[in-house]
Amino acid sequence: MATDSYELNHCMNYSTLFAVYLLAISCKINDHEISDRREKFSQAPIPGRIKDIPLPEGYERIAPDENSFGEWVRSIRLKKDNHVYLYNGSLKKNQVAQFAVLDITVGKKDLQQCADAVMRLRAEYLFDEERYDEIVFKDNNSKSYAWNEGSNKKNFTNYLERVFACCGTASLEKQLKPVDLQSMQPGCVFIKGGFPGHAMLVADMAVNKKGMKIFLLAQSYMPAQDIHVVKNPLHEKLSPWYELDGINEIVTPEWTFYTNQLRKF
Repeated sequence: MATDSYELNHCMNYSTLFAVYLLAISCKINDHEISDRREKFSQAPIPGRIKDIPLPEGYERIAPDENSFGEWVRSIRLKKDNHVYLYNGSLKKNQVAQFAVLDITVGKKDLQQCADAVMRLRAEYLFDEERYDEIVFKDNNSKSYAWNEGSNKKNFTNYLERVFACCGTASLEKQLKPVDLQSMQPGCVFIKGGFPGHAMLVADMAVNKKGMKIFLLAQSYMPAQDIHVVKNPLHEKLSPWYELDGINEIVTPEWTFYTNQLRKF
C-alpha cells in the first residue's frame, strides 16, 4: 500500500511538472506571437497627414470647400508611432482599434475624451482661421462658454479644459445640426448624446466612378487618450475606410452608430 501510494505520488509529481512545462511552452509561444503582432503593428507605414492615408483602388478623394473645417481636419499631421497613449502617459489597453494617431496633444488630465476631441479640433480650426468669436460651446443647461481672448494661445488650453469639464456628448449633440447621410462631408460628426455617449469625427471622404462613397472616422475615448483614426472591424480589405452607401449602422471598434446620428457644425 505504501508502495502504491509512493508510485501514485511520483506519477502525480511528474504529471504536474509536465503540465507546468506545457504551460510554460504555451506562454512562451503566446509571448512570441504577441511580440510578433506588436512588431508588425508598430512597423506599419504611417502616412504624413490624414489626406495621405491610402485609398482603395478606384477611389478619389472628395475635396472639401476651401478653408472649411473638413479641409483643415484632412491636413492634420499623423504621428509616426501609431500606439495610443492615455493622458497619464500609459498605453491604452486596446491597441488594435486604431490605424493612425493624430499629432495632437491629449493633455495631462482625464478630460479630452470623445466629444472633447471633436470640440478641441473644431476650436483649433476656428482659432487658426482667426474666427475667435465663433469659438463657443454650450453645456447641457445651455450655458455658453465663449473664447474671448483673441490670439492669446497661452490661455487657450485653460479655456479648452474648462469646456471639456462642463460640456460633453449630451450638450454637443444639442449644439450640432442634423444632416442627411448622403450630405456627409469631412468635418461632420456621428454623435450619441448621453451618459455614456460617444462622438466620432468624419476625417476624410472619397468616391469612385460609380458614385460609391467611403469615409474615415477619428475618435478619442475613455479615459482621455490620443485622437486616432480607427480601423473598420467588419471590412479588413477596405479598412480603415467605411462604406457610406446602403448602410443602416456604423460598426466601429468600440462603438456602433446609426445613420440618423450624423450631425454638423
